[in-house]
Amino acid sequence: MPDSKHYATAVLPSRTTFAKPLLALPDGVQPYRIDWVNASVIGGVHALALLALMPQFFNWTAVIVAIVAARLFGLLGINIGYHRLLTHRGFACPKWLEHTFVVIAICCAEDTPARWVAVHRRHHETSDDRPDPHSPLAGFLWAHVGWLLVKNPELARLGIYERYARDVLRDPFYVRLERNFWQLRILLIQLNVFFLAGLVVGLLQTGSILDAIPIAVSFIVWGVFVRTVFVWHQTWAVNSVTHVWGYRNFTTDDDSRNNVFIGLLAHGEGWHNNHHADQRSARHGRRWWEVDTTYLTIRLLEKVGLAWDVALPRAVQETPGAIRQTGSQT
Repeated sequence: MPDSKHYATAVLPSRTTFAKPLLALPDGVQPYRIDWVNASVIGGVHALALLALMPQFFNWTAVIVAIVAARLFGLLGINIGYHRLLTHRGFACPKWLEHTFVVIAICCAEDTPARWVAVHRRHHETSDDRPDPHSPLAGFLWAHVGWLLVKNPELARLGIYERYARDVLRDPFYVRLERNFWQLRILLIQLNVFFLAGLVVGLLQTGSILDAIPIAVSFIVWGVFVRTVFVWHQTWAVNSVTHVWGYRNFTTDDDSRNNVFIGLLAHGEGWHNNHHADQRSARHGRRWWEVDTTYLTIRLLEKVGLAWDVALPRAVQETPGAIRQTGSQT
């Protein structure tokens, strides 16, 4: 817990709004320096996703592809691959399957596995204190996307890898993903995959290569750009929304919440207070209504012999009456 000099003194929220006072931004981001690579990619992908509003890029097949891809890529790649498997080691699986989940995650353009893991582990270590990379106590938009748009030397790869991702980088596969633009190569490969899939579907539907090309392009617009934007905001909402709005089953030393909307939207990642209270558990949902399709998928993998050593919830003292509490807590 940082001392009081680390907190902003202007416009402090009341103690009925947050369990902790408003934070100043992390030391490393000042003076502000825009991360032009991140800003360009995030802005560019959002702009390309807007092409979906143009009639020539709309067809129901592409929309269905986007919906299915958004659910699967977020579930298998980010939730299972990056979060519950690599970051928290909530279960184990064959290496070929682990690497498959990670490649799917890379297609979501949320950075390499080692850096995603390192930043997330730092978040847990410093949650809602000033060094937290993305606490909404430093600003809701900061937590949602702002932290990605400015350079933060505290999150420099070499600096955080040694402390937070050494276990990940013991695998030569993840070391290779840090080099030779492999992340970019995988992203470009997925563009070709979606284009070719759309081309095949277009040929089957129209019988003409010229008529099939617009359908193939629509697969890229919807299946890659719209899907990526959706998965981004789904992930970012866990960082922002679930530290501001929701109920708390457990007393933790941060402002994590269980948010019903994000819990259902993000396949169980929104049961965030449960997760912060028991980080290694592969199961985030604790109550009957806390549906956790990520955990259900892990259980399915376990049933067919593709997952083992699944970490189950440990006994954690619940906050009395927490289920009846809504909104921010004192």
